[in-house]
Amino acid sequence: MIAADPAVATAIDGALERIRERADGLGDGFDALAGAIGRAAHGGKRLRPALVTTAFAAFGGAPSARPAVLSVAAAFELLHTAFVVHDDVIDHDTERRGVPNVGGEFRARGREAGADAAGQATLGDAAAILAGDLLLHEAFRLIAMAPTDAPTKERLFALLDDAIVVSAAGELADVENAVAASFPSRDTTLGTAFNKTAVYSFRAPLQAGALLAQADGAALRVLGDLGGRLGLAFQLVDDLIGTFGSADQTGRDSGPDLREAKRTPVMALARESGATPDVDAALARATTGPVAVRDAQLVLAGSGARERLTRLIAETLDGVRSGSHDPALPSAAGRLLRGLSAEIDRRIP
Repeated sequence: MIAADPAVATAIDGALERIRERADGLGDGFDALAGAIGRAAHGGKRLRPALVTTAFAAFGGAPSARPAVLSVAAAFELLHTAFVVHDDVIDHDTERRGVPNVGGEFRARGREAGADAAGQATLGDAAAILAGDLLLHEAFRLIAMAPTDAPTKERLFALLDDAIVVSAAGELADVENAVAASFPSRDTTLGTAFNKTAVYSFRAPLQAGALLAQADGAALRVLGDLGGRLGLAFQLVDDLIGTFGSADQTGRDSGPDLREAKRTPVMALARESGATPDVDAALARATTGPVAVRDAQLVLAGSGARERLTRLIAETLDGVRSGSHDPALPSAAGRLLRGLSAEIDRRIP
């Protein structure tokens, strides 16, 4: 994916340092939480801030607006970290990238304090929820303090509001889909995939960068539409990786979505193939171990679901490439969108 601006890392580090400074004198536990937040925000691809800065550049943003751009870019990264921390609570995960996450660190802290298993889980979940809340607050604060005019700031807050509200709706729908007795339809899973990722990961960051470059309303509308399509394609590729990707691609064992019984578009497409009984049986067994996961992968691929979803991704990205030539967009913005389409295409397992 596109490279993040090194100056954004400095802005992110400054925000995290502020959290650490605010923790001084508020107790050992809160000091430990500030450290865990810093570790949660460390590393990663930092895609979202890169989208802010590259969109700003593609729309010919003025150098005088750069301080505001860096602040807004950092805000989108902390928003992403907040969602990741909260998502781990929802999924009952205690590790990320092979190391304890915020919840995992505080479970260990509870264990060291003599808490039983239930107490450790309570402390871990509480710490993770509070960490996500603090990160959300810091994202809002970064935009509130960005050195830009009031009308621009109001529009930035509208983008952030949309990103948070739509993503929350998508995350809730994802959980509802997972626990419902009936399997969701293809359209339902596609809508959930869009809401979970497309707005906060692509549409809003791209529009924020363009807005700070003083893009006009027509350009922002086109960019919002194409950014949403990029975000959907990105999430659908993630679904393919979560089902068929290697351990190197997933960062975990192969097939995590199968082991966790997630109901994604690839599963919905498989059930539409006419092989529903075989698909349902394979998915039910997939939670039992790696051999069953491999069997489920073979059943899903044999149903044609993998091929159909790959084709849907290709069609979505073709729409972005076509739309990138819209006269409302500067040529550099079109090139950016086509480059992002190519990057997403290369992620397909």
